[in-house]
Amino acid sequence: MTDTDIRDDTEKVLLVAVELPGDHEKTERSLEELSRLTETAGGVVVDTLVQTRPTLHSIHYLGKGKLQTLKNICEELGAETVIFDDELDPGQAKAVQKILGDGLKVLDRSALILDIFQQHARTREAKTQVALARAQYMLPRLTRQWTHLERQAGGIGGARRGPGETQIEIDRRLLRDQIKKLKKELEKIALQRNTQRKFRHEFFNVALVGYTNAGKSTLMNALTEAGVEVEDQLFKTLDTTVRKMTMPNGRDVYLSDTVGFIQKLPHQLVASFRSTLKEAESADLLIKLVDISDPDFRRHLTTIDSVLKDFEIPEKRFLTVFNKADRVPESMNVTLVKREYPDAVWISAKEAIGLTRLIQEIQSRMDENTVIRTVDIPHQAGEIIAALHEHTRILSQSHEEEVTRFTLQADRDIWAYLTKKFHLKGE
Repeated sequence: MTDTDIRDDTEKVLLVAVELPGDHEKTERSLEELSRLTETAGGVVVDTLVQTRPTLHSIHYLGKGKLQTLKNICEELGAETVIFDDELDPGQAKAVQKILGDGLKVLDRSALILDIFQQHARTREAKTQVALARAQYMLPRLTRQWTHLERQAGGIGGARRGPGETQIEIDRRLLRDQIKKLKKELEKIALQRNTQRKFRHEFFNVALVGYTNAGKSTLMNALTEAGVEVEDQLFKTLDTTVRKMTMPNGRDVYLSDTVGFIQKLPHQLVASFRSTLKEAESADLLIKLVDISDPDFRRHLTTIDSVLKDFEIPEKRFLTVFNKADRVPESMNVTLVKREYPDAVWISAKEAIGLTRLIQEIQSRMDENTVIRTVDIPHQAGEIIAALHEHTRILSQSHEEEVTRFTLQADRDIWAYLTKKFHLKGE
């Protein structure tokens, strides 16, 4: 399989999918998404080929005859690239490329998404995560087309051909070395991120999770004036953004977004972006942001839940928010949906509709996790007094002969943190 990046805006692409029994609507939605991914990568979809089959062909994905038909269509339309809607295993990729010939670039959904991630990665962490995912994807797919990887390893001290080693074997060894190096790099970055999280642990943390293009960046900007770049493209933003917002009760909240989800997200990316998703795992509240104007919004919720299932997050820490409520299609039975999701908050981040209700709900969740305590602090304990003023809400204070008596309001986790750090005893 060729891993050449899609860059040219005029590159003509033909999309290919297999429709399994009873999956007509699902296949249509998936191809619509694949078409948007192709446009995001810079390609132009010239046609789509769908074959109805009871199962995917174990060797050719499509039937062998259908592949020949596909080749003929590409020649007629001048298509340069074929993108398959599922991930091809290494054997399938090799068999498909053999029939279609070297003149056509063959990609699958995973390779396309990896390319988009590489285009949009900006920070050191995102670039490292994408490089790791790409290397893991490439390793089992090396063919004679993959040569001279030793150039990436440098000259002196680079790769040397051992007795009987082929070029492919050298390339595999180089990729394995690269994977080890990238994993170590991510471990270092993860330690830095954990340090940042420990600081934010003293505050109430809210994480936005959701399908790509659901409006997470728009909501971040609406709530915090974060200035996050917003474009109508899938995976336009990969890097986690964290911003502080002040609630009506005067308390501060840290709001963070995460990389967008998508169906059939390559497992290599889920694994390499796990450190980013830790933002969601450690949050006090997770907002599952969903584009309610999309007819497939239920599947989007399922995708979100499937990615988060490994994190074992208590259900009480979730809040479902339906965005783009101003664009709900007329065909939708809103009453039925509200009955199905009675606790969901309906908003339009772009039009600033429903944001007051959302902020009230966030504050309500904060209050549920709040304790009120009275504590006596010696006058000379300046560090403790400063910490109380910074991390809690002081309801009242009175000065005694040797101590100051504080009545304060704090998150349970923050109070536990302060109690442990300063050995406080409150009533």
